[in-house]
Amino acid sequence: MNNRAFAHIAAFHPELTALRRDLHAHPELGFEEVYTARRVQQALQLCGVDEIHPGIGKTGVVAVVRGQRNSSGRMIGLRADMDALPMTEHNDFAWKSARPGLMHGCGHDGHTAMLVGAARYLAETRNFNGTAVLIFQPGEEGYAGAQAMIDDGLFERFPVQSVYGMHNWPAMRPGTIGLNSGPMMAAADRIKIEITGKGGHGAHPYQTVDPVLVAGHIITAVQSIVSRNVKPVDSAVISLCAMQAGDLGAMSVVAGSATLVGTVRTFKVEVQALIERRLHELCSSVAQAFGASAVVTYQRMYPATVNTAPEARFAGDVAESLVGAANVVRDLEPSMGAEDFSFMLRVKPGAYLRLGQGTENGLGSCHLHNNRYDFNDEVLPLGAALHASLAEQAMPLSA
Repeated sequence: MNNRAFAHIAAFHPELTALRRDLHAHPELGFEEVYTARRVQQALQLCGVDEIHPGIGKTGVVAVVRGQRNSSGRMIGLRADMDALPMTEHNDFAWKSARPGLMHGCGHDGHTAMLVGAARYLAETRNFNGTAVLIFQPGEEGYAGAQAMIDDGLFERFPVQSVYGMHNWPAMRPGTIGLNSGPMMAAADRIKIEITGKGGHGAHPYQTVDPVLVAGHIITAVQSIVSRNVKPVDSAVISLCAMQAGDLGAMSVVAGSATLVGTVRTFKVEVQALIERRLHELCSSVAQAFGASAVVTYQRMYPATVNTAPEARFAGDVAESLVGAANVVRDLEPSMGAEDFSFMLRVKPGAYLRLGQGTENGLGSCHLHNNRYDFNDEVLPLGAALHASLAEQAMPLSA
């Protein structure tokens, strides 16, 4: 990696590591990132960025860096997420979470530090023709913070032509970057199935309409939707993940109702609509066959994260300029996980990349949302250089 941006950023790698570990020790949930946003603003002031705009999308922060020239009129967005997870950390290093029940278990502390590193490099060198907009987003973990920033006028105030984001990926080794020119992550929907029967005594089930029995048949029947309604070439997942009915202390009481909750993951809008329709039809029919009723609540939460092809090709080229073609995976397999960067990609062209961080000795190789996960600080300069190079190469001085 002889890239100019990488070499420049590597010189302040220790400071980025210190910032990342401080953020890791002070995790905050979505829209509660008060400490994190303040630390980001302090760091950006030291970086010498031109503008800092706090409070966008509640706790979001946006920084602006102008290039040596702005005759191109180009404006590029770079995004990092800031929030943590409601989970207890089981690590024992010095920078482990100081807040019980909260943890940076997905590496957003590292993403934030990388974008701060890019801000410092861009402000110190300004080797581009245009404006870089650095977006520090709150509430990615289920709070739709990207949409909150958009609703708060993000792209009206900062009308970027394209936007880029990235996420660490423990399944890939450091020095590698992955992406594709289409779906990167699935849409994530929440489903709730409320079954109403008739309760009674467990010794006289013939006098009841058992909602637990109905739930069992619905659980089995729902699995046929993907296997018998969705084309084999289209990917989809339906998982019913929890059930509540009755009281564990009442072994002989047939409950009057039962509730199932779960998730649906899809890449295509038409497949998403098909599954929603079939869930309503199937659950209602199965329940009716047993004399019960079932109501499905289908909540569309995060859309699919879909890269636009020109921006994905460009981002792949930028990645190659940093790590070489052999270390860039341009046909990365999509994940059925979800990401609210998808909201930004619905309104702006752009690309979402994965930054390898897993290592053979185990450091940083715990998968995301694991209570022993930690971001691999060795990849901070590369991630920051990738952000910065996306801006530089999208807005070259020669333009």
